[in-house]
Amino acid sequence: MALADAAQSRCVVDDSGAELCLASPAQRIVALSPSVTELLFAAGAGERVVGVVSFSDYPEAARELPQVGSYDRLDLEALLALEPDLVVAWAGGNPGQQVDRLEAFGLPVFRSDASDFEHIAATLERFGRLAGTQDTGDAAARKLRDSVASLSARYSDSPPVEVFYQVWEKPLMTVNGEHWISRALALCGGVNLFASEAPLVPRLSREAVLAADPEVIITGGMGKADSTWLDAWRAWPQMTAVAQDNLFFINPDLVQRATPRLVEGTRRLCDYLETARERR
Repeated sequence: MALADAAQSRCVVDDSGAELCLASPAQRIVALSPSVTELLFAAGAGERVVGVVSFSDYPEAARELPQVGSYDRLDLEALLALEPDLVVAWAGGNPGQQVDRLEAFGLPVFRSDASDFEHIAATLERFGRLAGTQDTGDAAARKLRDSVASLSARYSDSPPVEVFYQVWEKPLMTVNGEHWISRALALCGGVNLFASEAPLVPRLSREAVLAADPEVIITGGMGKADSTWLDAWRAWPQMTAVAQDNLFFINPDLVQRATPRLVEGTRRLCDYLETARERR
């Protein structure tokens, strides 16, 4: 590959619409959200990640990396001390002013905000280009697309199932139709009863959920093995989801992060909806 072609392969457009070009593959990358960290590792760039934010716990190697604050409150001094040659920001969550300051310091910044399966795949490809791990990034993207196509084909004719997905307990929160969780449910034949709500993550009253009478309730709980939020719904045995025992727990990391693991989470969502169909 000619030098000009190699340089061009490291030019990408980020999720803010800005073009970012690197003269050489990034060697010292700081990731500013747990999802970004996971995506970088999946694209083959894990060995080049030198800093992360709190709760960056996947894969296991990410737990050992220096932290530069939290996604919503960056420690710029600690970040600069790592001397990164690429910062990958979370466009939807990092403080904009702090990210702008990083650019003012002369650091290359890629703003990432994956929102669905195709967006995740494209992000893997772009991270691979920036890190010089394009073969790995492209392979991960192909695998993701193939898995999604397989799920889509399998459940395309499945009878619809009305679903309430609970993101949080107090306040009670769900997702609207634009959220990747809602799109994952749709892939399985799930109908998000609150898809038309305006915020991406709307707040609800418990009365609104009772009135909607979902056939299935799915929640991620407070952690990877905490299903206590589901128990609270058993107080309303007249609700269809309770009457048919369609109360399901899922590890929130599998669906609440826009990463390749969303495919695994979607498979579990599909299994839950199949169980609900069998109980009709």
